[in-house]
Order: sequence, then C-alpha cells, then structure tokens
Amino acid sequence: MVLEPQTKISERALTVWRVTGAIAFLIVLLVGGGIIVPAVIFDWPIWIIPAVVAICLLHGYMAIWFVPKLRWKRWRYEVRDQEVELQHGVFIVKRTLVPMIRVQHVDTKQGPLLRKYGLASVAVSTAATVHEIPALEIEEAEQLRVFISRLARVAEEDV
Repeated sequence: MVLEPQTKISERALTVWRVTGAIAFLIVLLVGGGIIVPAVIFDWPIWIIPAVVAICLLHGYMAIWFVPKLRWKRWRYEVRDQEVELQHGVFIVKRTLVPMIRVQHVDTKQGPLLRKYGLASVAVSTAATVHEIPALEIEEAEQLRVFISRLARVAEEDV
C-alpha cells in the first residue's frame, strides 16, 4: 500500500484562502444586489429575493469557511530523491508524481496576500506543465526550491 504524502502546507494558508473567499463573496453580494434591486423596482416574483439571499449566504459560507478548511486538510506534498508527490483537492483528491528527471526549473512566487502573511508558493516546471505547492513559509519555500533544483540536477546527471 502506497502511503499519502505527509508534509502539510502552512496553516496560514487558511487565512489567505479565507481572505480570498471573502473578496469573492463581496463580488457575489454586489451581483446579488444587482439582481435584488431590479426585482423590487420592476415587481418581479417575490421568491427571487430570498433565493438570491440564500445563494449569496451559501456561497459566503462555502468560500470563507468550508472550502478553505477542507482544501488545507487535503493539501500534502513529499519531496523524494526521484520524485515530487503532490496531493490536493476539495471533493476529488488528486495525487500527482513529478519525476525529478522531468523538472526543468523551480520558482518561488508571492502575491500581495501571500507576502502579507509571510508565505510563498513553489512552482515546479516540467516541459508539459507547472505544478505548484501553495502557501509555504518563506524560508521553507526557498529551501524547498534549492533542494528540488539540486535533486533535479543530480537526476539529470545520472541519465
């Protein structure tokens, strides 16, 4: 039986994802208000107002509390000599193995929210795609970037 990856991302990722969810919720509220105002002015069916309010509240709960918590619980990674294993997903859990021999370069990224909370993401690039490990402590992200890069060089030299 193959064990799942054990290394978790930073718990501060929850805060970043909740702030992102709150921003999305504000946008949904604006759109909901854009539906409710004409519904009142033009005398649309009365059920539209509670339906829009319920949808907005459900979205807020999902985006701010439920999805970030579940996303954080599922995000795991493991860096081994021959591969990087990633596990993530909310409802469907996806596990990915990235062979070191395929790694072309490794980057760290920080947006404004990640920077505010002292976090960074590590992006592992292959010829086909980019695999990202989100929301690691800055020091951990830098060490991981150097470590994966070193392992990728060793894997390339062994070929």
